[in-house]
Amino acid sequence: MYNHLFLNSFYTLTAALILSTAVARAQPYPSRPVRFIVPGPSGSSQELLARIVGNKLSQQMGQSFVVDARAGASGLIGLEAARTAAPDGYTLLAATSTLLSGLPALKPKLGYDPDRDFIALSRMASVANIVTVGAALGVDTAADFVKLAKARPGQLNFGSAGNGSPAHLAGAMFNVLAGVNTVHVPYKGSAQALVDIMAGQLQFIITSPLIALPQAKSGRIKLLATTGAKRDPLLPDLPVFADVVPGYEITQWWGIVLPAGAPAAISTRLHGEIITALKSPEVAGLLARQGTTAQPESPAEFSAYMKAERKRIAHIGKQANIILD
Repeated sequence: MYNHLFLNSFYTLTAALILSTAVARAQPYPSRPVRFIVPGPSGSSQELLARIVGNKLSQQMGQSFVVDARAGASGLIGLEAARTAAPDGYTLLAATSTLLSGLPALKPKLGYDPDRDFIALSRMASVANIVTVGAALGVDTAADFVKLAKARPGQLNFGSAGNGSPAHLAGAMFNVLAGVNTVHVPYKGSAQALVDIMAGQLQFIITSPLIALPQAKSGRIKLLATTGAKRDPLLPDLPVFADVVPGYEITQWWGIVLPAGAPAAISTRLHGEIITALKSPEVAGLLARQGTTAQPESPAEFSAYMKAERKRIAHIGKQANIILD
């Protein structure tokens, strides 16, 4: 009798566990808040974009997308937090051109593989950078700036968000293509470098409009040119830097990736929601106000783009003799 009761209890408990597991697995995604890791400081370009897209995803999916800014080590602290997170779809990474194109192209010994460790979903946005100088430098045009740089070799310093960052590559490309010698000064973020430019302690930075445009109104910095192949439709009054430095072109991008191993159904769902968000007039308009252009694309397109960028950056790095230890 006791054995019979024991077996009945055992079977009941087992059935309950199986049922509860099935129910848990059947819970719609997302059933709890999703963490959106930003590998940079609060107020950075990627954080602003992540908040715009994350807010829209929250509206669409009925669950919070919580932006988690992790600054330090040129973004590697944030990337590592995402890479080692549970691959359950509840952690996203706001990928940057630095982390998934720049560093892999320039750093021989890297602790991660962008193709192996992450699932590409889509770019969020891209933008041509802006050649930004301190007002105290006394130049008004890109041509004047190039002339000054040639006249003062080794005396002009440019800032960046760290070694291998877009601003670092942009400055290195300027040195190579214009035949000048300017000195790289890495910061924890472009916003901090811009503060020193406004204070007259740094001479220039080639950075994102998200960082430069709000500060241009102060009159302490000047915007000389954009770095795309043609005039930026969002900044039509600025000439392209290639007009005075032939062949100069560099853009910055931000995207969304998942830790490798995330379920295919979740990555497919997320991709669809991200594309819907990026194509919405609301998000496209907010991104445009930040000086960027929405870039909805397929995972395959995003992955191919990153690989092509790594190849291009490796070529720039070789010309500029940039090797990151």
